[in-house]
Amino acid sequence: MANSTLHTILGSTGNIGMALAKELNAYTTHIRLVSRNPQKVNDSDELFRADLLKEAEVMEAVKGSEVVYLVAGIPYKSKIWEEQWPIIMKNVLNACRIEKAKLVFFDNMYCYDPSHVGHLTENSPVNPLSRKGKVRAQIAGLLLEEIKESRITGMIVRAADFYGPNAKLSLLHESVINRMKTGKTAQWLYNKDKKHSFTYIPDAAYATAYLAQYESAWNQVWHLPTSKIYPSAQEVVNILAKHLGTSNKIAVLPGFMVWILGLFISILKEVKELRYQLDQDYCFDSSKIEKAYGLKATDLEEGMKQCIWKNAISKP
Repeated sequence: MANSTLHTILGSTGNIGMALAKELNAYTTHIRLVSRNPQKVNDSDELFRADLLKEAEVMEAVKGSEVVYLVAGIPYKSKIWEEQWPIIMKNVLNACRIEKAKLVFFDNMYCYDPSHVGHLTENSPVNPLSRKGKVRAQIAGLLLEEIKESRITGMIVRAADFYGPNAKLSLLHESVINRMKTGKTAQWLYNKDKKHSFTYIPDAAYATAYLAQYESAWNQVWHLPTSKIYPSAQEVVNILAKHLGTSNKIAVLPGFMVWILGLFISILKEVKELRYQLDQDYCFDSSKIEKAYGLKATDLEEGMKQCIWKNAISKP
């Protein structure tokens, strides 16, 4: 049964923020959605405008919260990440410390050592080589230090690349799913036959809300439920082609072309340093959460079907 404790989502208009608001509605009647332009997900949501780069606004946004979820996204540029993410994390940590609020930080896998990308667990070494990875390691480290010193109760939840109905800013959606739905040829980078993990957005949101309800889950790092089937881009295209009745052809942009086009196309310039996630097998292991709480990922083919046929879905 839902209670009235305040759960605050910082960065509420992104893929995870919106899905998380739906899932938290099962646990609390008081959800505060924070962004520069927040929008209601549930009828009872409280909307709060704030810029996470401004300490005073973050303090007001967090005031009275029992649990805070940092799920914000910022422009996908290394320079902006280096400038803004440390400020955002320090502002949020300071506010949570003062308000005695618990903090859930929704992270990715960039901080891990690239040489371990073939099998990533919560115990994989943190040794990033990319600029973006170093930023993620830095800000995760700030939270872990607060936890270690017992100044904050927190947890870090991590996911692989997203997919899900109406996902925004997702490589899989932009390059494969959305193109195939409109009859275009799927596109990929570097290698179409290397394995790659994908986390289903409803699974990630459901598990994040679930973990926050259990005292045993706090002060740890968790990999959110991710399918044990690590498909190649070609295998994803094959699944989609079967259900759409279209060609399973996929156009691959090789490394030298990514480098050349990166001189002119900003997103390709930013992707270059993360090549290791696409030109070798990348497997994200979420066995820990499955063993601890029985949370399993949605079947990969079922998830892909939902991306084709449904506008939105919540995990039952």
